[in-house]
Amino acid sequence: MNSDDEIVKIVVRLSQYLATSGRTLVTAESCTGGWLGKALTDIPGSSSWYLGGVVAYSNGLKQQLLNVSEDSLATHGAVSDAVVSEMATGALRSLKGDIAVAISGIAGPGGEQPGKPVGTVWIAWAWRHGQSIHVNARLKLFTGDREEIRRLSVVAALNGLMEL
Repeated sequence: MNSDDEIVKIVVRLSQYLATSGRTLVTAESCTGGWLGKALTDIPGSSSWYLGGVVAYSNGLKQQLLNVSEDSLATHGAVSDAVVSEMATGALRSLKGDIAVAISGIAGPGGEQPGKPVGTVWIAWAWRHGQSIHVNARLKLFTGDREEIRRLSVVAALNGLMEL
């Protein structure tokens, strides 16, 4: 099975869960550049549970569209627990979904920073529970070329959704 087949299988399972639970999903992507949104909308009927997403590659758009704080970006950098958590929460609030997933990372080949090599990816999931919003973020360290790191990020984001 190739990686695209794996993504489709996960999305089909996710779509069944979301359709039966009546919950909606939104996304906030940086390093994956909309790949997650594409994977979700490849499934017929996704409009019943996927509301849409934001591709915020620049820090400015992370702030404007997802309400990521300037302080978090300056203190922790775009590829961090704090920023990806704010991206997920911002997507949930701005796009009005029940569940959000956000991805920010360094896909390479350049862009590494001290303590953040190429392949460093943060993924956060946010969800509503009553009036509260809960967030869980995870650090992933992937190896491979730019495409493989981005693909692995999408798979990890989808697998995390299946755990909620």
